[in-house]
Amino acid sequence: MNVPNRLTILRVIMIPVFILFMLWQTFPYSDYIAGGVFILACITDFFDGYIARKYNQVTTFGKFMDPLADKILVCSALICFLAEADSPMPVWVVIVIIGREFIISGFRLVAAEKGVVIAASYWAKVKTTVQMIMAIVLIFDFRHPVFILLEQILIYAALVLTVISLVDYIYKNRAVLSDVS
Repeated sequence: MNVPNRLTILRVIMIPVFILFMLWQTFPYSDYIAGGVFILACITDFFDGYIARKYNQVTTFGKFMDPLADKILVCSALICFLAEADSPMPVWVVIVIIGREFIISGFRLVAAEKGVVIAASYWAKVKTTVQMIMAIVLIFDFRHPVFILLEQILIYAALVLTVISLVDYIYKNRAVLSDVS
């Protein structure tokens, strides 16, 4: 098991810790702890990809598990936001984002059955980055008018990038579905 794959596994292990502090609001400074854990998980995402590419340690496991870990991390945050009474996150946006993740995961499963591994695309990486930044801003919830506007911009930017990356994946890999009836 190489370092990038270990970082991916570490990110997956951080997710329940993040969820615990996001939902356990009676714990002192829970939002800050959750935000710190989320940021650390995002940092592992950056470094696992960087190290894998720089040192030629890209693996099939990494191509599959890295985007899956990102999906679980971001979707966990989105669901936690819905548990907050005053969340600025619209339910329908969460449904679209999570729906996209299910579609792409299913698409990857079909591809895997054909021996094809679909790595994260450029648009998917941009989408994930914007979603992570959005989540960080929402976790810390500064309640200042500038941040409230920034939250809305990031929510809808993440939504648009989610749709763009979905269309991009399906179009570029449409041959995977060629014999599906």
